Amino acid sequence: MVPTNKVAIDNRFHCSINLTFAPMDLTMLLQIGPFQTTYLEMIAVAFGLTCVWFMKKESVLAFPLGIVNVLIYVYIFFGAKLYANAGINGYFFIMSVYGWYKWTRKDTNNNTIKITRCSKSELLLNFIAIIIFFIIIRFALVRYTPSNIPTWDAATTAVYMVAQWLLSRKKIENWILWISADFVMVGLCAWEGLYFSSFQYLVFTFIAVLGFREWRTKLAG
Repeated sequence: MVPTNKVAIDNRFHCSINLTFAPMDLTMLLQIGPFQTTYLEMIAVAFGLTCVWFMKKESVLAFPLGIVNVLIYVYIFFGAKLYANAGINGYFFIMSVYGWYKWTRKDTNNNTIKITRCSKSELLLNFIAIIIFFIIIRFALVRYTPSNIPTWDAATTAVYMVAQWLLSRKKIENWILWISADFVMVGLCAWEGLYFSSFQYLVFTFIAVLGFREWRTKLAG
């Protein structure tokens, strides 16, 4: 017969093991002041802010950090019914891989890509691309999804698609597009209750302004 005190000790030990190794639910809601968020959103915000800061400094480290950020946001935005922005983050993943390659690739003179401006023809093509992307994305959102705000969702997505392309090619105009779309995303995320993501986009807007100024200084130099 097992002593009673030994059974009690074993039970306490068993309970402590269960508590110690309980998995963390990253989607669990957290109340921070008047706002609600999740561990997953907080992680995405941290990677996103770090990514944009390194992009401002023209550092290639921005791309691996950005890849983690966009993969998390595919999941977050899909759950928030921002389907176009969920899709754009999948596009960001592909373009981040391309940008990583483009920024580290060296030419015949052993030089990496430099910051440049778009030509007038490139600016026109970029504007046309935004319009075309907007029309296609908005049609898809209205026709095939229960999107709450298809027009704004499509507009920011179209701008982001061109901005990411320009960023991958180190065109300084990418920052102007980021600034405009990030500012709109502050309101969209707040509307959907993603308050920490809304804060992230507010900081994105501020960093994008600094990024534009810093890249302009490097371009002039």
